[in-house]
Amino acid sequence: MKILLTGGGTGGHFYPIIAVAEALYDLAEEDKIITPQLIFMSDQKYDGKLVADEGLIFKKIYAGKIRRYFSFLNVTDLFKTFLGILKAIWSIYMDMPDVIFGKGGYASFPVLVAGRIFGIPVIIHESDAIPGKVNKWAGKFAKKIALSFPEAVDYFPKEKSALTGIPIRKNVLGFTPEEGREMFGLEPKIPTLLILGGSQGCQKINEIILDAMEELLKDFQIIHQCGKNNEKEISERAEVVLEKSDFKSRYHPYPYLNDSFLRNAASVADLVISRAGGSAIYEIAAWGLPSILVPLKNSAQGHQMANAYNYNRSGACDVIEESNLSPHVLISEIKRIFEEKEKMKKMAEAAKKFYKPEAARKIAKEIMKLALEHA
Repeated sequence: MKILLTGGGTGGHFYPIIAVAEALYDLAEEDKIITPQLIFMSDQKYDGKLVADEGLIFKKIYAGKIRRYFSFLNVTDLFKTFLGILKAIWSIYMDMPDVIFGKGGYASFPVLVAGRIFGIPVIIHESDAIPGKVNKWAGKFAKKIALSFPEAVDYFPKEKSALTGIPIRKNVLGFTPEEGREMFGLEPKIPTLLILGGSQGCQKINEIILDAMEELLKDFQIIHQCGKNNEKEISERAEVVLEKSDFKSRYHPYPYLNDSFLRNAASVADLVISRAGGSAIYEIAAWGLPSILVPLKNSAQGHQMANAYNYNRSGACDVIEESNLSPHVLISEIKRIFEEKEKMKKMAEAAKKFYKPEAARKIAKEIMKLALEHA
């Protein structure tokens, strides 16, 4: 049995694919069937070590973005996408998978076009409340559509759609606070803020944290994922800001938090401050932590704003829109949440309720079912 997984461009597409791959292996073992051959087709590996560790066969294709603004790159990327379709057609012809799982994003488009040409059954997953262009198009011919937010059903045929949530990797779950405190060198009785801006970091959140840092560290300690390209600048500026502070040891910047560091950071965090990508929200929910979401102002189709307010309606988070974000507003909101202990408790409970732990398994079952029917 061959299963083709596609998607990419961001961790929000890549990591749920890994979670689904884990679930596929588990199901094959439980059902005592031959372990499926999993092929990952995208424009980049994103995390080559994780791809290799999960036993995925990587097939590189070309894929280009279509930007919502005028750019000559739109012309060159159209050509790149055309080449990607040709390469995907050839690669799929050589492998002939039994089913294709599409996670969305521009990198999945050439693969889905090729899959449709060969009549291979497709199942897609949408992470956001407002679907991306590729998934909206693929929803017209996909056999099954897995959704993360109930609002997204308005964009797809209801008879083919199911609310599953977002698959979360096993490696970012399960932790002990004792291990986390030791890993980060934290003070035992000081509340901890976990700042997540994605693997690339978030410039706006980084700037606000730096401006608010001196005041925040009087009452809190901070684990800050600032982005791989921002570490040097953030560390240098933090040194200047905290030069005379008695609490500089409470600030812990990291360019990127791998699985081990991320789950341990979650184990010691009392409050998360994050962007509002679908995968980020579901990871926070899986940890059962209260949060403040700062949705990206110019996200495609405004999906982060829709995600944030959907999660907010569950009672699990507060939302600060980017246009309203300032050091004073952030400090006030953080302190207000910590002062309302009952509210924090309810936010944590709402987060746990929002999380759907069976997401990866449900999607994997449908993939297996389609693959066996096609085979």
